[in-house]
Amino acid sequence: MARRFTLPKLVVATHNRGKAGEIRTMLAPFGVEIVSAGELGLAAPEETGSTFEENAMIKALAATRASGLPVLADDSGLSVHALDDQPGLYTADWEGPTRDAMVGMRRIQDELAARDVPRSDAARTATFHCVLVLAWPDEHRELFRGTLDGSIVWPPRGNGGHGYDPCFQPTGDSRTTAEMSDTEKNAISHRGRAFRMMVEACFG
Repeated sequence: MARRFTLPKLVVATHNRGKAGEIRTMLAPFGVEIVSAGELGLAAPEETGSTFEENAMIKALAATRASGLPVLADDSGLSVHALDDQPGLYTADWEGPTRDAMVGMRRIQDELAARDVPRSDAARTATFHCVLVLAWPDEHRELFRGTLDGSIVWPPRGNGGHGYDPCFQPTGDSRTTAEMSDTEKNAISHRGRAFRMMVEACFG
């Protein structure tokens, strides 16, 4: 059985304001004070894992050891099937040194064009992945996974969300995740699905 979360404060192991904001919104009903690793000035650890699970665990343990507080870490990424599931673990790296999502989206488009992948939903399928690790100061951990299937579109559309949302169209929808409201996106997203599992197990 998963451990219940009953503490008043939670560190989110990210320096990404968009991701921290999503998590703050999702946990708002539970009255937990959310602070990001960036706000605490915590260093980002080197992500040496070979899976999303390993990298999420690395981030969670590094932040709880540095802060002495419970931590929620996620590792997420986009796998484009026609690109041999790249960028995958290196999704953020594809955004370049300035972490500009448009750089990453354009690289995906350039790689697809270089491989002569047709501009069709069926040819440009992709999956968003999210792994959440909730860690306590005694280093007890709970792990949750969520995915969202869809396809890559070009040019990017929409001003909502963050990261690669403007070029990702979920299966069965005509909009990108950047064209959805936060509520609509969170209801179907990879991170939203992992969060619902975590909330049911640890917060509900």
